[in-house]
Amino acid sequence: MHVVPADVWIDPGRAVDKALVTHGHADHARGGHRQTIATPETLAIMELRYNTREGANPVQYSETIRLSGGVDATYIPAGHVLGSAQILLEHAGERVVITGDYKRRSDPTCAPFEVTPCDIFITEATFGLPVFTHPPIEDEMAKLLSALAEHPDQCVLVGAYALGKAQRVIAELRRAGHTQPIYLHGAMEKMCRLYEEHGVPLGELRLVADYTKEDMRGHIVVAPPSALNDRWSRRLPDPITAMASGWMRVRQRARQRGVELPLVISDHADWNELTQTIEDVNPQEVWVTHGREEALLRWCQLGQRKARALALVGREDEDE
Repeated sequence: MHVVPADVWIDPGRAVDKALVTHGHADHARGGHRQTIATPETLAIMELRYNTREGANPVQYSETIRLSGGVDATYIPAGHVLGSAQILLEHAGERVVITGDYKRRSDPTCAPFEVTPCDIFITEATFGLPVFTHPPIEDEMAKLLSALAEHPDQCVLVGAYALGKAQRVIAELRRAGHTQPIYLHGAMEKMCRLYEEHGVPLGELRLVADYTKEDMRGHIVVAPPSALNDRWSRRLPDPITAMASGWMRVRQRARQRGVELPLVISDHADWNELTQTIEDVNPQEVWVTHGREEALLRWCQLGQRKARALALVGREDEDE
């Protein structure tokens, strides 16, 4: 997305001179920019994932920076993952909010979404169909802990996206009273440590590689989704396979993954959150991107709201 008056790009999929980045997921962030403007947490995530350091310009939440062309940019919490931000652009009396990815649910690992009135609201629609209504995360944690209690000689292997979802699952388990050690796939360790360095407590974490199969009986193991059916999982004690994703609402996806315990946990807004957010923001115009645009466009039209689809290159489903 190119902001013409300021000649800057938002979440560009290629290297540019100046990039405003909403958060650290790979479909929004990448290395190679001459200058990257993002929250300190997002810049730390980008350095860890993409080896970016030079040209990093940190912006705090609620801080406004002046870009060229008389454009002001303010970073506002999006509630998606650690450091995620909406970007408010102000120019010539017009206010435009680009949400990036967001959710409205409580999340102990990141700052909550803040409603920001504007003229044009550019919203994601990953789960932009009425069928997608995410259950309370407390219910999903109860399912997970119940499965663990019922199978003390096994472990529960939870597939979770390495940035954001894994740390949220761990933090929610702690909030639910689970104090036992949680075992990690090696690919999770550095990101979990980064979260802890930014003030997100995750309790005792252990690397699977450092322990025996017997040690892990009766415990929870968190791994990337790609590891669920990988040879790596053979070292675990008869794992019950779980997957934490908003897509687990679709039973066929769970079956395709061989998931025994689908956990409907998403870091994206569901249908009710999307529509409620549009009502809360009350913009003159809505631009919909990154997902299922048609239903949300129709909902806007029925409510006499001006709306259009905005196709962006490189936006696709993730294991979110």
